[in-house]
Amino acid sequence: MNFSHTSVLLQETVDALVTDPGGIYVDGTLGGAGHSFEICSRLSGAGQLIGIDQDADAIRAATERLAPFGDRVRIIRSNYSEMRACLSELGITEADGILLDLGVSSYQLDEPSRGFTYRDEDAPLDMRMDQRQSRTAKDILAEYSEPELYRMIRDYGEDRFAKNIARHIVRARAEKPIETTGELNAIIRAAIPAKVRAAGGHPSKRTYQALRIELNRELEVLGDSLDGMIDLLKPGGRLCVITFHSLEDRIVKTNFKRNENPCTCPGDFPVCVCGKVSKGHVVTRKPVLPSVEELETNSRSKSAKLRVFEKSRKIEWKEE
Repeated sequence: MNFSHTSVLLQETVDALVTDPGGIYVDGTLGGAGHSFEICSRLSGAGQLIGIDQDADAIRAATERLAPFGDRVRIIRSNYSEMRACLSELGITEADGILLDLGVSSYQLDEPSRGFTYRDEDAPLDMRMDQRQSRTAKDILAEYSEPELYRMIRDYGEDRFAKNIARHIVRARAEKPIETTGELNAIIRAAIPAKVRAAGGHPSKRTYQALRIELNRELEVLGDSLDGMIDLLKPGGRLCVITFHSLEDRIVKTNFKRNENPCTCPGDFPVCVCGKVSKGHVVTRKPVLPSVEELETNSRSKSAKLRVFEKSRKIEWKEE
């Protein structure tokens, strides 16, 4: 197994993340360990890296790649939503930096048996990030009602033909179960006007994104986890998040702004009375984007955005 993946915004992310070489850093989406390898390369003294991933293939690949760093590295198979519990088992209560590199790895996209890609016409409709779970994309296509399919494709795929795609899926599965990527591709093609198919990208792209997000609860998990990660940071610690589509980025941007300015008082109040205190500040007023050079060498970086939040530092008051 070759878990190949070119890490996006590698230097920019690790430069922002590693503020103390002797600190504790958590990679919540370990993958092939591209970012983690660079983080470990910069650690010294008591510096540690904790890598978390729910994909067994990623765990195996990362374990091999990070082996040169010995006991400086701990790797855990779990979802990043369980980060606090994972760290607690290691006796760790706070971290100097946390990284999330969201989306699908190159390996997952390129391995047909995982069913993430619409480019293979004979792959199973799997799409599980964690293959310990039983439900697959095939089950969603078989079980969801037409309104549920429409909602999923509209909200998570942002496809203007969501209603027609949902209708075609329901019509097709009444004749036989939808079992392969090729079968789903044919259904989606039939639901989208020929002129649109000719002018745009692959017609299945948005529906596959929607299925993957729905199956793995990606946006729900992200939205529910960010506050807890900021709470896990040491004063001055940083949370770095790389997103790959507008739905993810919107959640991160909104959360960071709210944690920076949580006040809910009406704008005409002269002073804050709600008592909500800022947890820190947004380091990246605008997201960091890939360089021209990176875009030329890695086409999958084109939609990547990096946002960084820094937790407030403790202020020590000294009596005169």
